[in-house]
Amino acid sequence: MTFSVTGRCRRTGMFGVAVSTSSIAVGARCPFARAGVGAVATQNITNPSLGPKGLDLLAAGLGAKEVVERLVSEERFPEFRQLAVIGRAGPPAHYSGAKTLGTHNVAPGADCVAAGNLLANLNVPKAMADSFDGHPELHLADRLVRALEAGLAAGGEVGPVKSAALYVVDKHPWPLADLRVDWRDGPIAALRELWLVYEPQMDAYMTRASNPSAAPAYGVPGER
Repeated sequence: MTFSVTGRCRRTGMFGVAVSTSSIAVGARCPFARAGVGAVATQNITNPSLGPKGLDLLAAGLGAKEVVERLVSEERFPEFRQLAVIGRAGPPAHYSGAKTLGTHNVAPGADCVAAGNLLANLNVPKAMADSFDGHPELHLADRLVRALEAGLAAGGEVGPVKSAALYVVDKHPWPLADLRVDWRDGPIAALRELWLVYEPQMDAYMTRASNPSAAPAYGVPGER
């Protein structure tokens, strides 16, 4: 039901996940990331609790492979789960249980790992990983959205996707970007549109949180 890309930016230290699926509200269940720690995608028959657990383990100093092994060993129904994990350093790691749905595959990259299930073909994750690693100069969020677009262009899911999400963290406990499109046709294209609207405003929101006196005007009716 899902294809995702989980990645890091070596230039900035950012982490993030972009994901799309045929069901509603994928952004509420699958993508997890923590500033200075790493990112986790939990999907297929999703157990969202694996996201925070994986981030806690990364924060405790475990590598991505160790995190996946621990999550799988402690999970009650591991055969239903598909996981992707990346930390601050070292290769990413992944897991696909025996009951992962339909055609499924995973493709690790240098700084990402792409995973999917109920795919149109086995090449979708590799197309995503190649796209992500091929644009290291771009903002992490843009790389993640581009990778999602590449996955769709390579075939995507067997059926139409209906929701998409982008989650990126930088230096703060809250996300730099948390964009979601739900229950509509063409959610990946809509996610791209949201990112293009949000990107020019993004830094202003961070400044308003950390130093309101230095923040630009809000540009809303009634502002003084």
